[in-house]
Amino acid sequence: MTKEGGDGLPQAKRKYQLRIPSQTDNLELIREFVSKVARKVGFKDDDVGKIELAVDEACANVIEHAYQKDDKQPIDIVIQIDYQKFTVIITDRGRGFNPRKIKTPDMKEYLAQMRVGGLGIYLMRTLMDEIDFEVKPGKRNQVKMSKYFLDKMSNHPDLKEIAR
Repeated sequence: MTKEGGDGLPQAKRKYQLRIPSQTDNLELIREFVSKVARKVGFKDDDVGKIELAVDEACANVIEHAYQKDDKQPIDIVIQIDYQKFTVIITDRGRGFNPRKIKTPDMKEYLAQMRVGGLGIYLMRTLMDEIDFEVKPGKRNQVKMSKYFLDKMSNHPDLKEIAR
């Protein structure tokens, strides 16, 4: 996995990949893959849980909406790690959508109606530091989500210079 210095920070840019069939049974494997890499590079349990949930929501959306539960289609997960951030890129070739049309839910109303589902993108945006969608329906849809090593960078003088 990623090599670390004595301070627990990644020493160089690293990349990890997983291609897996779009089956709900595989969500557990995806969560394990992402959480093990996140822990390896030094994220604490709280942030590992946030990353894991955001990736789970993104992959569940691919299965449900992009592939409409066609479990023979692939989901590609790439993790890129550099000095500043941990980035997960999830790619599919299914139906696309317009992310700008997804409105932030009114949580009071949502809870009052006891609704189930529909919070995936909201959760992804809330749990991660950056999120970006690139949608080309039928060709390639991609969500890129990043979590910064902020706590570590704020206490590490050498990394402050690198981040500039």
